[in-house]
Amino acid sequence: MSESDWFHYILRAMRIGAVRLMRLPDLLASRRGRLAAFFLLYLTEGIPAGFTVTAVATQMRRQGLSPAAIGGFVAALYLPWAVKWAFGPFVDVLSSDRWGRRRTWILITQGMMVVTILAAMPVSFTTRLSLFTAIVFIHNIFAATQDVAIDALAVNVLRADERGLANGLMFGGQYIGNALGGSGVLLLTPLIGFKSTFLFVAGLIILVTLLVPVPMRELPGPARLRAEGSRLLAVGRELARFVRDTLRAFVGSRAATVAIVLALLPMGGYALSLALQSNLAVELGLDDRSIGLLGIGSTVLSAGFCILGGWLSDRYGRRRTLAIFIAGTTLPTFAMALAMHRYGWIMPINPLAPNRPIPSHDLVSLFWGLTLAYAVFQGLMYGVGTAIFMDVTTPAVAATQFTAYMALTNMVYSYTSAWQGHALERWGYPATLTADGLFGLVSLLVLPFMGLLRRESPPR
Repeated sequence: MSESDWFHYILRAMRIGAVRLMRLPDLLASRRGRLAAFFLLYLTEGIPAGFTVTAVATQMRRQGLSPAAIGGFVAALYLPWAVKWAFGPFVDVLSSDRWGRRRTWILITQGMMVVTILAAMPVSFTTRLSLFTAIVFIHNIFAATQDVAIDALAVNVLRADERGLANGLMFGGQYIGNALGGSGVLLLTPLIGFKSTFLFVAGLIILVTLLVPVPMRELPGPARLRAEGSRLLAVGRELARFVRDTLRAFVGSRAATVAIVLALLPMGGYALSLALQSNLAVELGLDDRSIGLLGIGSTVLSAGFCILGGWLSDRYGRRRTLAIFIAGTTLPTFAMALAMHRYGWIMPINPLAPNRPIPSHDLVSLFWGLTLAYAVFQGLMYGVGTAIFMDVTTPAVAATQFTAYMALTNMVYSYTSAWQGHALERWGYPATLTADGLFGLVSLLVLPFMGLLRRESPPR
């Protein structure tokens, strides 16, 4: 199917959907509907993230872009998520009760996510990388703002007895969305061509928009005091209040203060989940289908063990289990470094280079096995890592403080992607993987200073 055929297909689907919109239920009106709504909304967060970080990064390497260039691209994508707390006041103050305070923002941001994905489609990242990165960066600003609006909507409409299951479904939707946008796109690429997958991603976002926020009827929120002065001044006051409340919460206890340092450090090895892994997969000769299957396997393992990690931490203590899981992520990382050194695959090799060496079958098999093993420990670590920040959060300013912690952890993904891209070109794979593992272990030195956490029982 050609790109024009895909475009007409999406337009036809939109017309059919518009005709049937009046028949669609308001998902917020029932328990099952609310659970389905937030699952689907988080799906739209995962789809473009998986698409850009996995599928696009893979194609960049396949078309000869350097690891440093790809690392810089991925680093830029995470920056809006590192400052998403700054978007909160805009969502709170600049809103409409008529169209729904959160619904308005979700509709606007999802629409702009589609526009920016389509705007990036004709831009060649091999010749105009800066422009392509800028467009995808703007896309992530809208995606991060959407996340803020979705979370605010969840706080307002989910009942107390729904929040646990809803949060599980939300993160499950994000995992599935990452798999669809990353691995799913790579599996589709041989069938429809990579450019057409931009339409596929845009079509999925449009479908969720038509199913969830368009027929949604958000009830008016609590009465708001009339803001003195302009709306922008009100936004400025909200930002100032956010910073003030966050600083107070950060110094409210030793554990909360130490958690800032923990949030700014990589909790374990990261290389086998970021651009380095995509670079290596291409260099080792994996086609798009193989990389897609590897990504699906990794996602399934991470999602399942994320749940197990949270359960284990409730039973055996946050710090103890988190320390074990952090160390666990470095084992496949160090093993991959040794394998790369043993088989002589030291420096990055352009996949378009003539007479490039053929990797050993054993090295490729090790890459598969160690990547999947890493996914197990990453899932375990993520399930505990998020919970430990909840434990040190002050209840009175929970949304503010926890959002700030999550923003700092996104900053880690950004600077890690950047330094690893440059390190690969200077030091090669074994040294970069080793440095990644060693740096990831530094966070273990921080955990003892967090004291006994609220949800961590003393040993018996």
